Amino acid sequence: FLALAVGVVLGSSGVSDRVLAAVSTQRDDLGAQVTRLTAERDALAAQGRGADEFASRVGPAAVRGLLAGQTVALVVAGADVQDRDALTGLVDQAGGTVTGQVELTDAVGDPPRADQLRELTSQLLPTGAQLPAASDTGSLVGGLLGGVLLARDGQAPSGRDDADSVLTGLTSAGFVHPGQVPGAANLVLVLTGGAQDGLDAADTAAVYARLAAQLDLAGRGAVLAGRSGSADATGAIGVARADPHVVARLSTVDDVQSGTGRIAVVLALHEQLDERAGSYGTGTGATDGAAPAVRVAPGA
Repeated sequence: FLALAVGVVLGSSGVSDRVLAAVSTQRDDLGAQVTRLTAERDALAAQGRGADEFASRVGPAAVRGLLAGQTVALVVAGADVQDRDALTGLVDQAGGTVTGQVELTDAVGDPPRADQLRELTSQLLPTGAQLPAASDTGSLVGGLLGGVLLARDGQAPSGRDDADSVLTGLTSAGFVHPGQVPGAANLVLVLTGGAQDGLDAADTAAVYARLAAQLDLAGRGAVLAGRSGSADATGAIGVARADPHVVARLSTVDDVQSGTGRIAVVLALHEQLDERAGSYGTGTGATDGAAPAVRVAPGA
């Protein structure tokens, strides 16, 4: 019995040594993988910073004159301040003028407040104006704002008093942040953040997608832009791209956190003037590449 016990102990000791050796080897392999993946991540991050720096340097030259004489209204829905400021600067460098911004609150995309918003759009509608034949709040708000902010084919929108009245009403009800009333514009940029979150994320994203689509019908064109994640199923761009009828007219850019994406937004505004549209960026559904191609006139 003693000999058997000794044999078992010795055998167990041998097995333990082999297990420890195997674990040690696996640990070393995992450590090497972590080191390699970290190096690859750092290299990709450096490439991204380099691309952004390049875009920031060539951006002003790339967009110069593309929006000469054009006016752009900015509609903001959860966008990053840095993205907004950078895009405003690029529009100016392209020769365009940002006439002002309307900053929507989270209440616009809040399903429990949808009935209130529907009723309010009817109450605030200027005399002689019409809302789209739709029941969703995105289309209704887009139709209301488009009627007082955007001009198409040389036709001016409703008067300044109507714009004041509409935005004052939306602000008082908590759907728009207080701010100056934008001047009339012929193009509109709808700027969002990334993917929406929460139980109603998809519904909220749909509100902003339909709002942008309706604004596109009111002026000479619209671009819906957002950060990484905006092309997901719970992002406004993702919802827009899921509808081929929407993206046949509305241009989308899903990576405005990058220098390349910001340039793409200005190029997309330019292509809207030519009645063209595309889906740009790095996210799902960006079928037209990183940015629109610029058409150069013969002899230019």
